[in-house]
Amino acid sequence: MNIFALVDGNNFYVSCERVFNPALINRPVVVLSNNDGCAVARSEEAKALGIKMGVPWFQVKSLAKRHDVIALSSNYALYADMSNRMMTLLGQLAPHQEIYSIDECFLGFDGLNTDLTRHGQIIRQRIKHWLGLPVCVGIGPTKTLAKLANHIAKKQPHWNGVCDLGVLSGPVLDRLLAVVDVGDVWGIGRRTREKLSRLNINTALALKQADTDLIGSLFPVTIKRTVMELRGVSVLRLDEVIPPRQQILCSRTFGMPVTQHTELREAVTSYITRGAEKLRGQSSLAQAVHVYIRTNPHRKKDAQYHQGITIALTEPTSDTIKLVQAGLWGLQRIYRPGYRYNKAGIMLMNLIPVSLRQAALVTDDKSGMHKTALLTETIDAVNRRMGRDALFLAGAGIAKCWHMRRQYKSLGYTTDWKELAVAYCH
Repeated sequence: MNIFALVDGNNFYVSCERVFNPALINRPVVVLSNNDGCAVARSEEAKALGIKMGVPWFQVKSLAKRHDVIALSSNYALYADMSNRMMTLLGQLAPHQEIYSIDECFLGFDGLNTDLTRHGQIIRQRIKHWLGLPVCVGIGPTKTLAKLANHIAKKQPHWNGVCDLGVLSGPVLDRLLAVVDVGDVWGIGRRTREKLSRLNINTALALKQADTDLIGSLFPVTIKRTVMELRGVSVLRLDEVIPPRQQILCSRTFGMPVTQHTELREAVTSYITRGAEKLRGQSSLAQAVHVYIRTNPHRKKDAQYHQGITIALTEPTSDTIKLVQAGLWGLQRIYRPGYRYNKAGIMLMNLIPVSLRQAALVTDDKSGMHKTALLTETIDAVNRRMGRDALFLAGAGIAKCWHMRRQYKSLGYTTDWKELAVAYCH
């Protein structure tokens, strides 16, 4: 019998900040998106004030000032490092693991001969004690029910952070599903919820009891699978190996309008460098590079321009220098002076595994390719050890005036030697 658990960090970004700054505990805290634009994470205290997910920060500044809300810029390096630590620890507490997002992972409990609710509490205590992060655990016979159990564990305090739907009798489970909005079921988006509502399917129980033939005729097959999962039939397997990405995208909105070609070159170089690191990290090669630039469509008084170009490579590569050369060649062809650009982006496309590489008939000498590979490996190794951008291409710029705005960013407590947390003894 399959038994799944879904472990999810509570208000993960805020919780990561609180680990290193206890003064934030029990205070309303909001973490902002790139360029300090919108709320992407909120503490429970901030939610209680009515601050919605995705609301532009400028719209709630007056409310925040009245209630002493603390705003923080996104510190993605810190969140990613804390996530890696949490996922590594969780992988030691279950036979099987699938990392689902930065703050969520599924665990496979089948074959675990123990009280699962108690084991869920052990997981919560271990993560809290070792990392300082609060999590909730949902357990069920399918991934969908485990996800739903996690939602219930968060919303209903009497579960004490661990909800095991597998131990409930059929009637008790149905009564629980009857008060869960269908929109809170995993995989049910806003449009699907609206369509289900027109069929008078408004709760998780109603979806569970829906006619599968009708659902199959009106919705994608994924919704029919959701119905089966709610009935306790496991149709979604645990993916323990994350498949390589088919494309790698890196884009940012600039901290200020960019007008100079030089600044765009720096941004594109920086983005391709980051993408190439991810490419090598998953042992893939890119066969094409896409570059785009755009102005701000919300500034109606500004002249508007939006253009992109895809550059096919003569042979697949993960070489940062070759990818940057191709990207800058494309940028040169789409750049137009006289515009105030507010965003640039790159995409590494048509990815293939390194094992499928087929060299061109006419190619660089092998010794030169070997030296380049050694250089990129060395740069990656130094940056992993010493922190991001310890070594980088000079073309990525030094000052980076175009860099995204992060006025309220916390320190890189776990990712930067210069910003380690300091304990003072009196």
